[in-house]
Amino acid sequence: MAKAGDGQGRLGGKVALVTGAASGIGRATALRFAEEGAKVALADIDAEKGRALAAEMTAGGHDVLYQELDVVSEDAWAQVVGTVVDRFGKLDILVNSAGIGRAKGLLDMPYDFWQQTMRINLDGTFLGTRAAVARMKESGGGSIINMSSVLGFSGLTNLTAYCASKGGVRLFTKAAAIECAEKGYNVRVNSVHPGYIETPMVMRRFDKIAVGEREAEETRLKQTLPIGRLGQAREIADMILYLASDEAAFVTGAEFVIDGGYLAR
Repeated sequence: MAKAGDGQGRLGGKVALVTGAASGIGRATALRFAEEGAKVALADIDAEKGRALAAEMTAGGHDVLYQELDVVSEDAWAQVVGTVVDRFGKLDILVNSAGIGRAKGLLDMPYDFWQQTMRINLDGTFLGTRAAVARMKESGGGSIINMSSVLGFSGLTNLTAYCASKGGVRLFTKAAAIECAEKGYNVRVNSVHPGYIETPMVMRRFDKIAVGEREAEETRLKQTLPIGRLGQAREIADMILYLASDEAAFVTGAEFVIDGGYLAR
């Protein structure tokens, strides 16, 4: 296994910032990046979990840094990106993985519910991308991976806010990719669209279901996927790793669906 800073691995010598790093896909991505030789800055609003992961990764011999980050704060983004560059000398990779997913019927949805979903999922992605591009273009370029969803392609009852936010991430990514390429910034921007993945955000849907009914509901969910199972966070992290690496040097403005066949129906 590569250690950060030893020049080995698919991300040897690179510096990555991962938001939402304390759990789920963000956590799996941070661990995967470190395995492949990157120096990793972990950003999350959950300081307790973020510091615990940083300690775990440091004990494993990896060069990591934890920064508390509220993704809807311009000042926080400036501080975090500045700290990463001060500590590691540059920023090569940004993964905008922080997000929120909650269900609410259209007619029952307060405006502030809609606004919060948009701010975290879409505004946070914009603020992070803007902050990273400003640094990356001055140091030779980089790669930005924005987390969208299969629900950035298709709609679902009670998830109008979430679908709209993730659809926005999808097209924001394409426009940003074109602009970064045409203006010569040498920054690639791509989006990843997971389906139902076994993460805390997805599994919370079962919290209010009676114990005896949970297994049946999980089975119904799996039956919506042709592959017959939920995805694993590491499977998404593997795709993110590809997009972050030099193997994807000709890939920008693209969307990568990892959904067990959900959208193929």
